[in-house]
Amino acid sequence: MSTPSQRFPALSRVLHWLMAVLILAMLFIGVGMAASASDRYITLVAIHKPLGIAILILVAIRLVNRLFNRPPPLPADMPAIQRFAAHASHIVLYALMFLLPIVGWSMLSAAGYPIVLFGPLQLPPILPQNAIVYATLRQLHTLLAYLLFATFLLHLAAALFHGLIRRDGVLESMASWRSGR
Repeated sequence: MSTPSQRFPALSRVLHWLMAVLILAMLFIGVGMAASASDRYITLVAIHKPLGIAILILVAIRLVNRLFNRPPPLPADMPAIQRFAAHASHIVLYALMFLLPIVGWSMLSAAGYPIVLFGPLQLPPILPQNAIVYATLRQLHTLLAYLLFATFLLHLAAALFHGLIRRDGVLESMASWRSGR
């Protein structure tokens, strides 16, 4: 198996792993919100909102970073269908990392709920208050969260496939922190 000629730059790796932790936390917080009593629900929502905005900011930074720091090439012997799947899954991941916070912000705006970041710092509403829009966006937010979780699991499975089965350096290009090439 061939090995990619380089690793992702350090900033790309830091953003990747930071966002992986935040997204996983957000997914579990969302599940907790759906299953919680009112006292825990309020606490989880208070954590969920600013984390969602943090993810939105980080995905914007990550997109800019990706424009200036191209990912290393995939192995030359990687089948075309796997190359397509890799590129398509990254597009889906980026789209979901962007869409979920925007839909969440829109949903809360339509419900008339403030998006408190910290203390008195709040985001302005981005949609007018409307119960029907809120209900629709709430369902969409849930659907997109399930899709993100499924995509996250497929991404993890692909990374493990590359690291444990193909051993082609793809996993190491993002996971290795050792100095060297």
